[in-house]
Amino acid sequence: MDGLARRDLVEALTRARLLLDPASGGAFVIRPFRTGEPAMIAARQSLLYAESHGWGRELETLESEVTAAFLRDFNPAREQCWVADIDGVLAGAVFVTDEGDGVARLRLLHVEPFARRRGIGDALVARCVGFARDTGYHTLMLWTHTVLESARRIYAAQGFVCVETAMHDAFGVPLQGETWRLELAA
Repeated sequence: MDGLARRDLVEALTRARLLLDPASGGAFVIRPFRTGEPAMIAARQSLLYAESHGWGRELETLESEVTAAFLRDFNPAREQCWVADIDGVLAGAVFVTDEGDGVARLRLLHVEPFARRRGIGDALVARCVGFARDTGYHTLMLWTHTVLESARRIYAAQGFVCVETAMHDAFGVPLQGETWRLELAA
């Protein structure tokens, strides 16, 4: 068995253990993304939101476009993707992208169902806020939806405020989208 096959097997067995007993995992670690992970993150989010909210191909298209642009234009001094993992299994992720003119955008935050209630979402958002501040952005923006109550609580706790609400059907179902903003400049 080669190295990749061995890693795949260990990850699959660990994931099975975490799915069967979520409390069995160790502490989570947040690290920069590795090759192949942005596309996996987009695919995983598409599956999770299709299952939980009925969001379809339109969301998958948007997520794929976001990750493709991130990889194509990646500037590690201004952008990042972080992955939270538990025992080597991807447990969540988030991106920060440079929107220009001193504005950064938090994108594609998610936490796997087996890993929720461990503080991963809070830690990922805090990492984005710290990075945006340290990098010299004056504003950090994000777009979310009213049905994503846990994420909205995390954003509010980090100091973001909702600045715009609008209905749309961009994911194949009617939704109330929200734009949130965090001012970083002192």
